[in-house]
Amino acid sequence: MIGNSRAEYWFIRLCVAGLHCIAPVCILYTLLAFVPYGYRPTHYRFPIFIEAITIAETLFYLLIYLPYRYYLQRDAVHPPPPPREERKALFQLCNDNIADLEGYFQKWFLGADLKDVKRDNLKEFYLWAFFNRGGPPGDDDEELEEYITATEQMLGRPIEPGRGKAQAFRLTIDRVDMLHRSLIWYSCVGFVDLLTYVKLLYHGFHFHRTALSRFFTLFPFRPYSLFTSYRSPVKHITYWHRPHTSPTKLPILFIHGIGIGLYPYTNFLSELNSSTGVESSDPNDQVGIIAIEIMPVSFRLTHQPLSRQEMCDEISAIVSQHFPDQKFILASHSYGSVISTHLLKSPLAPQIGPVFLIDPVSILLHLPDVAFNFMRRKPKEANEYQLYYFASMDMGVAHTLARHFFWDENVIWKKDFHGRKVTVSLGAKDLIVNTAAVGRYLSAPLEGFERTLVRDVAGSNGKSPSDDGILINIEEDNGGVSTVGEREEAATLDEEEWKNREWKGSGIEVLWFKDLDHAQVFDKPCTRRRIIQALRRYCEDG
Repeated sequence: MIGNSRAEYWFIRLCVAGLHCIAPVCILYTLLAFVPYGYRPTHYRFPIFIEAITIAETLFYLLIYLPYRYYLQRDAVHPPPPPREERKALFQLCNDNIADLEGYFQKWFLGADLKDVKRDNLKEFYLWAFFNRGGPPGDDDEELEEYITATEQMLGRPIEPGRGKAQAFRLTIDRVDMLHRSLIWYSCVGFVDLLTYVKLLYHGFHFHRTALSRFFTLFPFRPYSLFTSYRSPVKHITYWHRPHTSPTKLPILFIHGIGIGLYPYTNFLSELNSSTGVESSDPNDQVGIIAIEIMPVSFRLTHQPLSRQEMCDEISAIVSQHFPDQKFILASHSYGSVISTHLLKSPLAPQIGPVFLIDPVSILLHLPDVAFNFMRRKPKEANEYQLYYFASMDMGVAHTLARHFFWDENVIWKKDFHGRKVTVSLGAKDLIVNTAAVGRYLSAPLEGFERTLVRDVAGSNGKSPSDDGILINIEEDNGGVSTVGEREEAATLDEEEWKNREWKGSGIEVLWFKDLDHAQVFDKPCTRRRIIQALRRYCEDG
């Protein structure tokens, strides 16, 4: 993510304007040059190479982009709603983790005046949020009334009957907003993809392609995939693998975020076999790495996003091929934390050891910040324009988030870590995630409601269901607090204290970067080193 200087602002605005003008200019030139009179070479014509580009861009816009944009507006296929008791538990858990309820509703209703959020507006929002549907309340009206009564108690005032003019932000029901991408842009993506291939190959990674019959299902095409002898064991997911040769350390499964694929992570991946930034020379002491590629969020035209079950099944098959029956570290960045959430709730979970989440979007996902900042915020600063044009409005990204991103499936709570060692890396200037809220949540002891849920889950997983055993485990996962007096003392600490806690490699911990925006932790060796050292410690300690 770029900075917010004046020079960077004008640079990104010029880049966006230039890329966005390619299609209109090409279409206009093609119409003026060819349509009225047919092809007639004259002195004012561009060279044939340039004219070929204008024709290709025009045809791509008219024959590919416009039909594809229409096709991507199809309604989402929502998962079935959870049972009523689970819905009520989720509703309570969300309410327990909202610091500013009025601000919460104002952002979910796109900045509307709260007097315009009336009873029917709130029912419409709750139907989407907790019932995975739109339409009238129907048989769910009684339960919705319970939720609204609870909301009134929290607000300390009644909610007016009827419908106001406020419109709820319902990500998977609202229109899919996207912007055109030119063939020139996709050529740039293909070039960066080639650079990624060369760099990872140089650092000892092997590219695992899908079947050759799927070559034309991904654009830009990947011609180098025709020459690799390594084959992915699954239908959709491609990945990079570095063999695991260490007899004592844990391997790593890494899942990237929204962006141009694995290119921003190449230095990070190549340095994981060292805590100093220089790769280990011992061929028998290499930490194995699987770096999964998620193409629907990598600025490509490809297959639609996999469902939660499909994604977990394919990743499980990949892990089984390279880390059979072996515990591994699960590391992910940004959108990758959503897939991490699914894996932690899948049959693969027993194999997952420590978890490392970098700029995660799945923690406190009930808050409106991630969805609003990524999909609805009007850009003002340089980094916001970069996010808006290059990520939010990309066809694949927009469709993935607007039709395949179901928040109740993707959210993760502290209880879902089930006693694992967990590190979460956060940047204070993150333009997507409310990192201060996430950091406070992770650093605080579990509340009674979450503690009860953890006790229930722990009992079903073979751990002792007794209060004492589970509570000790929970407290150790939240900073080593184990007695009532220590818990009370921890609760009275300065709320900013957690930002400066020493990382110990135990429990749930936060690495706080006070000067970094989203994804900037990968940009410089000094910031990469902090997360690499923590990951290396997990590899060694397990």
